[in-house]
Amino acid sequence: MPDLDAWEPWPPSVVAERLAGLDLPWYVAGGWAIDLCRGVPSRPHEDLEIAVPADRFAEVRERFGDCEFAVPHDGRLFTPTPESMRTSHQTWAYERVSGRWRLDVFREPHDGTVWVCRRDDRIRRPYADIVRHDPDGIPYLVLEVVLLFKAKAVRAKDEADFATALPLLDDTARCWLDDALALVHPTHPWRARLTG
Repeated sequence: MPDLDAWEPWPPSVVAERLAGLDLPWYVAGGWAIDLCRGVPSRPHEDLEIAVPADRFAEVRERFGDCEFAVPHDGRLFTPTPESMRTSHQTWAYERVSGRWRLDVFREPHDGTVWVCRRDDRIRRPYADIVRHDPDGIPYLVLEVVLLFKAKAVRAKDEADFATALPLLDDTARCWLDDALALVHPTHPWRARLTG
């Protein structure tokens, strides 16, 4: 397997072209989602994350025949098997010709047309409510859900993404994020900034 740091992510447009016509809910997640919402880049991105329903991953994988997939876990990479895929929701795509990691596919829980948060299954929303599209039709995750996931570690880039995204959240999105944080990170410092 290649080095863990051999990342040179595709832009979201490349993935959108590859997945065109695929009838399943998928979307760009992470910091790229914020940029797709804003319409301009806010910072460089070391990776590209998309999310798909876990049980539809095989359909997505078929669109990347020029790539090998690996499951990252505890600083190591594993061949995707039913066992290894239970250890992590992430699946990295390695493009053979370039020798670079290009994409991270999150395999997410769901209940039919309803997204289920992998950190707390009480948090659920219909896909129709959490997926938006940029002017080019690229699907991305709504910012309040992006920030819920970024709240776990609060690295410098996550703090910067929160500052960038906060002015874009309306009152409904702020309330939803505060309620979700109350469940998974009740003492999180972002809560005061959402309601203050």
